[in-house]
Amino acid sequence: MQHPGEAFPLEQKWEGDGSSRIPFWAYTDKALYRRELERFFYRGHWNYVGLEAEIPNHGDFKRTVVGERSVVMIRDADGEINVVENVCAHRGMQFCRERSGNRKELVCPYHQWNYKLNGDLQGVPFRRGVKQDGKVNGGMPGDFKVEENGLTKLKVARRGGVVFASFDHDVDSLEDFLGPQILAYFDRLFNGRRLKILGYNRQRIPGNWKLMQENIKDPYHPGLLHTWFVTYGLWRADNKSQLRMDDKFRHAAMISTRGTGGVKNEVTAGVSSFKESMQVHDKRLLDIVQEDWWNGPTAVMMTVFPSVIFQQQVNSVSTRHIQPNGTGSFDFVWTHFGFEDDSEEMTERRLIQANLFGPAGFVSADDGEVIEFSQCGFEQKPAHRTLAELDGRDCRDTEHMVTETLIRGMYDYWRKVMEV
Repeated sequence: MQHPGEAFPLEQKWEGDGSSRIPFWAYTDKALYRRELERFFYRGHWNYVGLEAEIPNHGDFKRTVVGERSVVMIRDADGEINVVENVCAHRGMQFCRERSGNRKELVCPYHQWNYKLNGDLQGVPFRRGVKQDGKVNGGMPGDFKVEENGLTKLKVARRGGVVFASFDHDVDSLEDFLGPQILAYFDRLFNGRRLKILGYNRQRIPGNWKLMQENIKDPYHPGLLHTWFVTYGLWRADNKSQLRMDDKFRHAAMISTRGTGGVKNEVTAGVSSFKESMQVHDKRLLDIVQEDWWNGPTAVMMTVFPSVIFQQQVNSVSTRHIQPNGTGSFDFVWTHFGFEDDSEEMTERRLIQANLFGPAGFVSADDGEVIEFSQCGFEQKPAHRTLAELDGRDCRDTEHMVTETLIRGMYDYWRKVMEV
């Protein structure tokens, strides 16, 4: 068995020197997956855990994950947000079973060890033993220290109402991790307005976790796969667009301004998903109400590697949390939100447009299906490779969407981290 710290085995060689031909085993190899968890989810990276608006009050908590490790995001009496690992320091039990709720303290039901909301141990039953017949039975050893036996605490970063956490307390600052270009698009969406939670979707997709990062770094497919995008001009190859990455190519933003929908031209000619005569009864599903914070683009899809996608698609805004579950499966959690100062009409519009997304969304259902079928192909033919060479083999920002540069960029970074 290979240790996560070891380099690639000699028999597993990447084809060529670049990152445009991704071997199928990158999506199926179990030892490789364990190394990904260690290197991307458990050290050196910030991972998304939630929104501050999900835990507005003292004692509010949300159970979530970093990689495959269960964690609890909780707000304490001082208003600070803590993230602790959901593993009791005594016998290792996952003490929190509810997805969300409110607690005055964290208590493990097995032996009633209890912790402050910041993870500090504050109570151990029978710590000093039990008196019986004039003597004391049991008790913890004399050198047992409460302060050394709290829950594992993650480093926390908050920005614009979004909460990130890391098991690695030496990780770069969140701002340095995102880099100036991606940070600008992050701050465009999370600009200081108070967020309002509108609802959740959750699904399990039978594919490798990286495929969802790829999917939202892939401007090639939307105008071909998604009827709603190509027909109504939400996302097409002829839209005014930009693709931007951080300097390590791990994070990306796809920026687009909606073009003309329902028009047959050279971009839609021969595209089977284009339905020229298709109409919707409720125009709010697809029309646009311009918002000042957009500063132009009608859609920005932002991937923060490895764990989250931030979406603005017209008036619908959401986070998408990628939660790995082995080589061939991941949970995908959508948090749809708006802003506290939204009008009732805008809130309703955001909810209506959210029907394009989520497990049964008119757009996103397509993505879940093609990811599943891609995984089937990888497992069928593990010695083969994918080809991501549209618009060349290099990694660079572009002013158009006819490219796979963002996918190549992600694997350029992936290789640098994984091959040492």
